[in-house]
Amino acid sequence: MTLDQYRSVADRLLGPWVRAAAKLGLSPDQVSVLAFAVAVGAGGAFAVGDPVFYLLGAVLVLLNGWLDLVDGALARHLSVSSDGGDLLDHVLDRYADIAIIAGFTAGIDAYALGFAAVTGVLMTSYLGTQIQAVGIGREYGGLLGRADRLALMGIVGVVAAAYSAPLVVGLNVVGLLLVLFAVVGHLTALQRFLGAWSDL
Repeated sequence: MTLDQYRSVADRLLGPWVRAAAKLGLSPDQVSVLAFAVAVGAGGAFAVGDPVFYLLGAVLVLLNGWLDLVDGALARHLSVSSDGGDLLDHVLDRYADIAIIAGFTAGIDAYALGFAAVTGVLMTSYLGTQIQAVGIGREYGGLLGRADRLALMGIVGVVAAAYSAPLVVGLNVVGLLLVLFAVVGHLTALQRFLGAWSDL
């Protein structure tokens, strides 16, 4: 986990975005849905697997991450934070993760690897919310949080646009990213579990 600890820094940069969303009359839930739609677009772009679409996907992934911060900041700004909004945000984030990883997977025809990657990501997030459910508090710790994953996906999209030839054991940079998500995702889930278990 590296980037999640800088949420407070990002919050200070969100002001213009939050004011613009408020001026447009958007609700936090609508921003969450917009962020999800952007993620689906990123997944679709990555599925094409061409350089221009990898670049487009990278931009959309980063926009998804930014809008994911905007919805919460907007809710605080409008004083309309709610459990329902939090639930919607978390559900759409998980579907966004699935859409983006599925796009990467389809783009290189590596479905078994994609399955391992997406289950690693989902288990990481599941452990975070399950720890909260047992009363310990929301857990963002671990080797890779969502902010880290989004940053890596954006970077990989840019790199894949410039160079998509195999690098290691027949895997290009996208394949290596899926391996990273598979291994680190499950390790992060285990790390969160063990940390929570010791706190019970």
